Amino acid sequence: MRGLLTPLARDCEVTMIPSGERVMVPAGTEVRVLQTLGGNVTVQGDYGQLMRIDEKDAEVLGADYLAQNPKSEASQAQAAEGTFDEERVWEQLRTVYDPEIPVNIVELGLVYQCKPTPLPEGGYRVEIQMTVTAPGCGMGPVLVDDVRRKVQDLPGVKEADVQLVWDPPWDQSRMSDVARLQLGWM
Repeated sequence: MRGLLTPLARDCEVTMIPSGERVMVPAGTEVRVLQTLGGNVTVQGDYGQLMRIDEKDAEVLGADYLAQNPKSEASQAQAAEGTFDEERVWEQLRTVYDPEIPVNIVELGLVYQCKPTPLPEGGYRVEIQMTVTAPGCGMGPVLVDDVRRKVQDLPGVKEADVQLVWDPPWDQSRMSDVARLQLGWM
């Protein structure tokens, strides 16, 4: 399925990469699947434009796609039961991917802080500070929403406060060795 042209089964709202603009793409438009990490799907249109299809809309790629790409671990984790565990927060953060780079935001070094605080009424508030690889990237708010949604769905999390920050500026030195290896930069 990856790499083959696939017509969209219905009209679908997508996020344009890197602008972050939401646009409606009509049914029948042929796209090429490039990346299926973290549940969302990065596709390329017939003129080379990159678009992200949200996990909730992945069925527009057809039954063959769904058979080859079962629900992501991130979606399955939403149904997980239990008490708050900070490691689960980090696990969820590792399911958020830059739509252009096949590496999660933790390994890319985009997460600057993850601070859980117990709330008086029970549960936790998780404060996360993160950045993007370039200040002009329109995908920043999209990634912030992904993080907020995935962390908010964890057991024991009552609030998820995710802030996009620019200081210190991101650079490649923040990447883990795992990320460098994945990208062939070692």
